[in-house]
Amino acid sequence: MKIIIIGASGTMGRYLVNVLEKENHEIIKTSRTTGDVKVDITSIESIKEMFNQIGEFDALISTAGPTFVGSWKKLNDNTFRTGIEGKMMGQINLVLMGQQYIRPKGSFTLITGGLTHNPQRNFANASAVNGAIEGFVRAASIELENEVRINAVSPTVIENSPQYFPYFPGELPTTMKQLEFLFRKSLFGAVTGRIIKP
Repeated sequence: MKIIIIGASGTMGRYLVNVLEKENHEIIKTSRTTGDVKVDITSIESIKEMFNQIGEFDALISTAGPTFVGSWKKLNDNTFRTGIEGKMMGQINLVLMGQQYIRPKGSFTLITGGLTHNPQRNFANASAVNGAIEGFVRAASIELENEVRINAVSPTVIENSPQYFPYFPGELPTTMKQLEFLFRKSLFGAVTGRIIKP
């Protein structure tokens, strides 16, 4: 399979690259600053250029998407747009534009998170955009053509990001092995329109 990994330089992306490259797949690594192809998912032109460079593909995994992290008092129209233009529209545009390049029976896997239903202080922006992405995934699954599937992976705080543990009191971290198999379910399974959780 020809698999695009968006955010390949991040914690989740690097892990997935390492495990999938050991199998018989062509992995296209992308991120804002490094990789086989550079892409800024907040830019429609950058996404378009990425797909033009890569051409047809079988699957796209997104592990990227900036949101605003900060106190409620700092939330305003400007800071809230960090998540809207980044994690939300960035990932939605990957699908809207990518559907022109994905092969029949391919798949899109987006990233959301446990904050959708279990909000924490300082993460209102992430909670909101996660919910929007999950709604988009369910709607897109009944409209995408050529048997193309779409799902979202929704982990809790992940074990390889201990710097975030203090923000998630009482949350059991998602292990990297669990994370891998959440993505595998979307990538190689038959499900579509699903929010895949640990």
